[in-house]
Amino acid sequence: MPEGKKVRIRVRTVNCTYVGDFLVPPMRHRVSDAINEEVRLFISLTDVVINDTDRSDYVALNKNLIESISQL
Repeated sequence: MPEGKKVRIRVRTVNCTYVGDFLVPPMRHRVSDAINEEVRLFISLTDVVINDTDRSDYVALNKNLIESISQL
């Protein structure tokens, strides 16, 4: 099992809303610290609900498409 803190977040893009678990690495303390890493082009979510109807075990989102992120 990967180390770090699992956090439930909502990610809004132009076309969809994703709610899923995001793993904050152990060397980061906040979701924003992990997401703002310049080397990270995508964020990975697990146990994802898409637009309140569809489900997926895993989704990788391009950071350039994200409009907002909120922690639940």
